Amino acid sequence: MIKTLTFALTISGAAALAQDLPYSDAATLNCLQSGADANACIGLSAQMCMNTPQGGSTVGMGGCLNAELSFWDARLNVNYQARMVEAKRTDAEMRELGSSAPSQAEALRSMQRAWIPFRDASCAWQASQWGGGTGGGPAYVACLLDLTADQSITLGPQNR
Repeated sequence: MIKTLTFALTISGAAALAQDLPYSDAATLNCLQSGADANACIGLSAQMCMNTPQGGSTVGMGGCLNAELSFWDARLNVNYQARMVEAKRTDAEMRELGSSAPSQAEALRSMQRAWIPFRDASCAWQASQWGGGTGGGPAYVACLLDLTADQSITLGPQNR
């Protein structure tokens, strides 16, 4: 199903005009369901959106990338919560056994809290490579998309 999304992208502090984008998660979902390497699925839906007339502008590119970022961010949240449930269960089992092993739940929480500023700083650096040009906005969102998708895959069920 194709969703028509309206986005406003802020570039250099000025809000760009909202634009309707024909975006669908289908390409990414189909790739993930095909059994392909999940990393090969990152960016597919955004690319399909950017290949449309509405997605070809700088604002359109940012909107398409942001739409797929939302997809991966939702997956990351689900995967993180599932991993946290498992970690807490393991921690409880280890306590029952009298183990002094470090807490998996605390380690997971600490890792995720450290990863967020790392991701944001990495993407700010990527955007800075554009020297203040209009490509910096899409570069920033593309970086967020890539790193968020990578983290989602790292925490996902295929890695349990």
